Amino acid sequence: MKRGCLFLIFCLFMALACPVCSAGGLEDALKAVVKIHSLVPQDARTAGTLGTEREGNGVVIDSKGHVLTIGYLVVEAETIEVTGPGGASVGATFVGYDYETGFGLVKTSKPLGVRPVTLGASGSLETGDPVLVSGYGGAQAAQGAFVVRRMEFVAPWEYLLDDAIVTLPPYPNFGGAALIGRDGRLLGIGSLLTRVLVPGVGPTPCNIFVPIDLLPPILGDLMSGRGRKAPRPWLGISSDEAHGRVFVTQVTSGGPGDRAGLKEDDLIMAVNGKPVSGLADFYRKVWALGDAGVEVVMTVLRGTETREIKVRSADRNQFLRLKPERPT
Repeated sequence: MKRGCLFLIFCLFMALACPVCSAGGLEDALKAVVKIHSLVPQDARTAGTLGTEREGNGVVIDSKGHVLTIGYLVVEAETIEVTGPGGASVGATFVGYDYETGFGLVKTSKPLGVRPVTLGASGSLETGDPVLVSGYGGAQAAQGAFVVRRMEFVAPWEYLLDDAIVTLPPYPNFGGAALIGRDGRLLGIGSLLTRVLVPGVGPTPCNIFVPIDLLPPILGDLMSGRGRKAPRPWLGISSDEAHGRVFVTQVTSGGPGDRAGLKEDDLIMAVNGKPVSGLADFYRKVWALGDAGVEVVMTVLRGTETREIKVRSADRNQFLRLKPERPT
């Protein structure tokens, strides 16, 4: 089904199921979705994995020019450009990045002249609920979708969402895209396109959205660039899981794991003597040890040899080359 048809179906649903919603309210929400283009230096820590030129979407969340997006679009960016609904572009500066949720925040050099989106309550979303997914481009860029799962989402780069929003059909321009509810409010920010096991369907390409309910508790910290709580311990490795067994797939050069001697293909058996059963369990055992800087004792199997490796964890934000530098 073409995107325009899906959009019309969604609008009809809103008219029937949500009489208090106005076409103007939806139009304002779509206008609040902007395009983000960023340039990252060649020597940035994330340049090798995320590239030096990144483009996606963001959502205007206040009248001061703050734009919420997904962090990988803007982390370590040297130059950021934001394009509003009229096609005019303005410069923007990096404000903050929250590694735990994945949210990123930038601020335009001047207001874009659009009504900020209103934050909704993503906790009320359930399987089967209709939503609207939109990147930059107004109604032509909007696509109707449905929530097919609320699930724990665990990723190789030391990232875990307890209750991610999974939608179908997949939206190709997902990075920083807006997830909009029947009342025209923002419910999530687009993160990934990945295959998810959908009940009754099987493994299917779906989008992962970061729930907007995770934003209010950290928004003040994001805007100030200063976290109120100590960051989680970061190991600087990528890992994967097979049959409940966790193994290292990549070690970040110069990161804590690299300095401690962790190697690709190491099988992680235990953390501080406690057996590991799956990637999420591995992360939670590491994070339960304390704040960034805590020593993590990992039992690994390398070939046929079992060894104990002590990793002095770190704050990932201190490892990244953020611009402007995060205040200390």
